[in-house]
Amino acid sequence: MHLKSKKHFCRRFLLGLFGIMISLNVAAQKFDKFFPKKDLTTVGVYYYPEHWDQSQWDRDLKKISEMGFEFTHFGEFAWAQLEPQEGVYDFKWLDKAVEIAAKYKLKIVMCTSTATPPVWLVRKHPDILATYEDGTKTDHGSRQHASFSSNYYRSYSLKMIEELAKRYGNNKSIIGWQVDNEPARFLDYGADAQQRYRNWLKNKYQSIDALNVAWGNNFWSGTYTDFEQINIPLHKEWGMNLHSQLDHYRFADEETATFLDSQAITIRKYASKDQWITSNYRSNYNESFVGMSKELDFDCYTRYLVYGGSLGIGSQGYRLGDYSSIGMSNDFFRPLKGMYGCMELQPGQVNWGSINPQPMPGSVRMWLWHVFAGGSKFACTYRFRAPLYGYEQYHYGIVGTDGVTPTPGGLEFNQFIKEINTLRKMYDAKAALPDYYLKRKTGILFNGDNVMGIDLNKQTKEWNTIGHFLKYYKATKSFGAPVDFVRDSTDFSKYPFLIVPAYQMIDQKMIDKLTLYAKNGGNLVLSCRSGIQNRLGHLWEAKFYEPMWSLIGSEIESYDLLMPQSPGLIKFNNQEFAWTSWGDLLKPNKETEVWATYGSEFYAGKPAVISRSLGKGTVTYIGVDSKNGELEKQVLRKLYQKQNVTIEDYPEGIMVEYRDGFGIAVNYSDKIYQISLPKSAKTIIGNQAVKTSDVLVWKY
Repeated sequence: MHLKSKKHFCRRFLLGLFGIMISLNVAAQKFDKFFPKKDLTTVGVYYYPEHWDQSQWDRDLKKISEMGFEFTHFGEFAWAQLEPQEGVYDFKWLDKAVEIAAKYKLKIVMCTSTATPPVWLVRKHPDILATYEDGTKTDHGSRQHASFSSNYYRSYSLKMIEELAKRYGNNKSIIGWQVDNEPARFLDYGADAQQRYRNWLKNKYQSIDALNVAWGNNFWSGTYTDFEQINIPLHKEWGMNLHSQLDHYRFADEETATFLDSQAITIRKYASKDQWITSNYRSNYNESFVGMSKELDFDCYTRYLVYGGSLGIGSQGYRLGDYSSIGMSNDFFRPLKGMYGCMELQPGQVNWGSINPQPMPGSVRMWLWHVFAGGSKFACTYRFRAPLYGYEQYHYGIVGTDGVTPTPGGLEFNQFIKEINTLRKMYDAKAALPDYYLKRKTGILFNGDNVMGIDLNKQTKEWNTIGHFLKYYKATKSFGAPVDFVRDSTDFSKYPFLIVPAYQMIDQKMIDKLTLYAKNGGNLVLSCRSGIQNRLGHLWEAKFYEPMWSLIGSEIESYDLLMPQSPGLIKFNNQEFAWTSWGDLLKPNKETEVWATYGSEFYAGKPAVISRSLGKGTVTYIGVDSKNGELEKQVLRKLYQKQNVTIEDYPEGIMVEYRDGFGIAVNYSDKIYQISLPKSAKTIIGNQAVKTSDVLVWKY
C-alpha cells in the first residue's frame, strides 16, 4: 500500500472507530438517564386498581412502597375501563391511582391495553377477531383475540393509545410505557390478513416470477400467475409448500413488530423524553418478532420456571426450574438493544401450568439474583394481590388472598430489595469486569429464519433446534464464560469465540464474514447442518455444503439420521458419546485436524469433528448433534484450552456472572457447591458453600 493510501486508510479507520465509540456512548447515556448506574437495578410489581374497591387502593399502594418496591405497573388489561363506550374515555379512576402511587413515591410503568379489546368493539367489528386455519374465530372473554392484521383494529387501537399518551405523557410519575402484553405471532386467516399477506409478498418479491422461483413453484404444479391467486398457506395440511409457510411466519412476525412500533410512535408524539418504551416477550426463540421492533427503546422478557414444564435437577428440581432459562433470556435479550429488564418474574405458585407445584423456598430470591446477574436494569413481578376470580385464580401474588399478608415469594422479593440496597452502598463506578472473564467471551449466532426453516423441515423427530443451541450455551456457561446471542449484523470481532449452531441457510456474504472473523484471530465453531442451503432455503446446485468447504477445510459427503432405538457412537479423547439426530460425514483436507470419529455404523472411523487454523484464528466443525451435549462440551473445552484461556468447570445448575464490581453465583442443583474465591474477594451475601436455591454475592 502506498504511504498516502495507508495514511488515508488509517484516518478513515480511526474516524469510523471514533464514530462507533460516540454512538455506543450515546446509547449508554440514554439508558443511564432512564436507569442510573448507581441504582444497579430497580424492582416493581403489577397492580390492577380496576380489580379492587377504591377504598383499598391507598392501603395497597402504601404496602407496595413499604415492602421496598420502587415502581408499579398499571393498565395493561383495562381498555374496557378506559373507554367504556366508543369514543368516551374515563381516566378519573386511573388519575386517582396514579396520584396515590405518587404519594408513596412509587413510579409507574403505564401500559397500552391492546391485548384485551372491550366487548363493544368486538361486537361492532367482529372482523377484528383472529380466524384460525379451520375457519373458527376467537371471541371476547379471553385475551390476544384481536388480530394484529386487522386494519380496523390497528387504526382504532391507536386512538385509545393517543388519548392515554396525551393524558400521561408528561406525568413525572410515569417512567415508561409497555406496549401490548406478551405479544404473539398471529397466524390469522381473516380477510384483512389475506390481503395484507399478498401485499407483503408483492413488496418483497416485486414480481410473481421472482416469487415462483423463491418458492420453487415448479414443484407439484405450484406456479402462480398473479399475487391475487395466493392464499395464506395452511400449516396443518400435509405437503404444503415449506417456502410459503416460512414466508407466512416472516409476514406474521413483521405484523406483530410493526404493530408494536406504531404504538410506540403514537406514544412518543406526546411522551416526555424521560419516559422509555418497551414490550414484554415470552422468550419464544422460534418467533422472530422478538427484537424486530425498531421503535422500542429496549426489550423485556417474562419468565416462569415452575409450572410442570421442567423437571430441573434432582428429585425436587421441578421446584426450581431449568437453570438455563433465565440465563439464556438474559443473554438473548441484552444484546438486542444494549439492555433489558424482566417485566414478569414468577412470584410463587401459578395456576396455568400442566402441574402447579410450590416453588422451593428461596427460589424466587434466587431467580431475582439470576436476572440481576446478567445485567438487567429492573425486575418486575405479576402481581401484588393474588386474584380472587378470573382465569388466573390460584395464581400467587406478593400478598395473599386477604390482600395484606405477604406470601413466601413476597417476603423473598422484600429480602432481595434489601440486599440490593446493601450493594448500592458498595457500588464502584470504576469497577471493570475481570480480564480472565472477558477472555472467555463467546458469541452464539442466532438467526430466526434458520430456526424457523429447520423446524419446518427437521428430517428427524430426534432433532430439537433450541435444544441444539442449549447444548452449546450450557457448555459455555459451565466454563464461566460471558455469552451474547448475536445476530447477522453484529461485529463478531469483539468475541474471542464465536459459535454458529445449525446455521442452515447461508449466503456467500456470511461465509466471507465468518472467514474474515477467523482470519483476523477469532475462534469459529460451526455445528452440523450449517450452510446446507442458500438463503431461499434451497439446497445448493452443487455437492452437499460445497460453498462451506473452503471455510471448514473439509468436504461433506453426506449426512445420516439414526433411529432412536439404535444410537450411534462418537469417539473423542478416548471417550464415547451417543448420537441419533444428525451426523455429517466429513472428508477433511490434509491440513485439517481430525478431533473425533464415528465409532459405529458403516462409516465407522470417518471424521465427525474437525479443526483447522485459518489465518490468525481457527475453525472447528462439530458435524454431529450428540444426545446430551457432553461431546459438544468436551470439544469446546479442548478449543478454549488450546487457546490458553482459563475456564471454570461448574457443574449443571451452577451459574456465575460478574457485573458492576460484583460476582454472583446461584445454585439450581440438588447439591451444595463450594465456590472458590480469590483472597482479595469480599463476601457480601451468602456463603462460599452455596446451598440449593441459594445465592452468593461477592465484591471483587
